[in-house]
Amino acid sequence: MSQSVYLYVCDTLSDWEPGHAIAALNQPFGQRDPGSLQVRTVAATADPVRTAGGVRILPDLTVEEAARERPAMLILPGAGTWDQAVHKPVIGFAKSLLDKDIPVAAICGATVALAAAGMLDDRDHTSNDPSMLDGPGYAGAGRYRPAPAVTDRGLITAGAAHPAEFAREILRTLEVYEPDTLENWYGLYTTGERAYFDKFMAAV
Repeated sequence: MSQSVYLYVCDTLSDWEPGHAIAALNQPFGQRDPGSLQVRTVAATADPVRTAGGVRILPDLTVEEAARERPAMLILPGAGTWDQAVHKPVIGFAKSLLDKDIPVAAICGATVALAAAGMLDDRDHTSNDPSMLDGPGYAGAGRYRPAPAVTDRGLITAGAAHPAEFAREILRTLEVYEPDTLENWYGLYTTGERAYFDKFMAAV
């Protein structure tokens, strides 16, 4: 039986930010345990959402429904609406998952929402820029790291320009690939070099 990886979806979702990760999770090639993980979309309500790229998504679950289950991970992509109250339930859900040692991955605007909720204060983290996080509720400036993606105690954070690094941390945390296979996957999608493709396919 597969375990769910929840992808939170909302209006203005930045399509490119979780793209590498969800494609790799749903593609069995090279995986250590193909079919063991399934991406399911979660939203504040059951209503369709429209991404920044204009893609219409009908969520699989609401946050309320998802909170009754135990996923493998929750992924929070960037969006232009993270300052809205509609997202408070999923922030609370994310905190409850981390408290249970279930990983959460946040990129771009989602890191700002976590910062405002005080969830970055005691973990190393990153974002698009440290100034984005500076606001009420955030006291974690000393833990900010100027890196494409950072993982600390189950929390993955990344900047908007680094979807491949974000995906690499997600895939590493979930142990989707063997370590060498993961590095070849990453090399392929960051350089486009044929050598990485050949090495990755050799593991299939």
